[in-house]
Amino acid sequence: MSLRVLEPGLCTLVVDFGRPGYRSLGVPVGGAADRASLAIANALVGNPPDAAALEICLAGPTLQAQVELACVIYGAPFLSTLVRNAAADRTIAPGNTFTLHPDDQIQIGGTSAGMRAYLAIRGGVHAERILESESSLEPIKAGIDLPCSSGKIHARFLHSGNDNLKSPWNCSPPVTWSLRVVDGLQASWFRWGEFACQEMTVSPASNRMGLRLQGQPLAVPERELVSEPVCPGAVQVTRDGQCIVLGVDGQTIGGYPKIAQVISADLDHLGQLRPGDRVRFVHITLAEAAEIYHRRQAELHALVARLQTSLAAFEG
Repeated sequence: MSLRVLEPGLCTLVVDFGRPGYRSLGVPVGGAADRASLAIANALVGNPPDAAALEICLAGPTLQAQVELACVIYGAPFLSTLVRNAAADRTIAPGNTFTLHPDDQIQIGGTSAGMRAYLAIRGGVHAERILESESSLEPIKAGIDLPCSSGKIHARFLHSGNDNLKSPWNCSPPVTWSLRVVDGLQASWFRWGEFACQEMTVSPASNRMGLRLQGQPLAVPERELVSEPVCPGAVQVTRDGQCIVLGVDGQTIGGYPKIAQVISADLDHLGQLRPGDRVRFVHITLAEAAEIYHRRQAELHALVARLQTSLAAFEG
């Protein structure tokens, strides 16, 4: 029982919530770059929030079902086409569940906004479990079979206007993305106004390890920093005065000074920023960051619970 990879796409990964308990061993968190979208995709097909799924990046894969599979794609609005009996059957809209029958193909193209989406399959995608996670260490390749559980699902959808987690890529993308931050450990080394008053652009050199930003160079002090622990969301300043925001695959220690830290509630946005997007940083307090985090988690948990409950009632 599996899903065969005909074309792998740009960078398609098997992801769950990663390996957060192993950073002391030098292992990055990894996993989904946008955890909220993964959790919502899983809820739409009746999975636990952290079930393994496929993370699709910019240009998606072409996959062929070998058994009946209950699926959904959620996140950035990728253009997807169901191919049945060698003919394009219909377009699959993001957030709409669908069933793949044996020999059906799903062709996932590109997206006009955002960066990543998640193909969730009822029962999850089964991969080798390493350090308590099924997140892959490299992208999928053409010709492999991804083990999945057989299943089917009635058509249902999540309308972006009905939830409290509306994503900019589900409506109109912002001209400039605002990322809320608190002080980094070395914030006092810099002139904050130089950092906060400007817009920066996401560089094509960005990846899951980190977003490289291009802007007016910050004045960098001559002093050196001994390498110390870092985490996703850390805003580091390189020797040329440019900023790097660490992502989910970011290293566990680093020697660049940290001017700021993106708050936990905004980390999923990092996974949706694409080259050319503009970013500005908004300073808030730790108390405000905690309040925003707890409110967002409560909204996400409530939405996931509603989706799971409605699916059970619909199929019961």
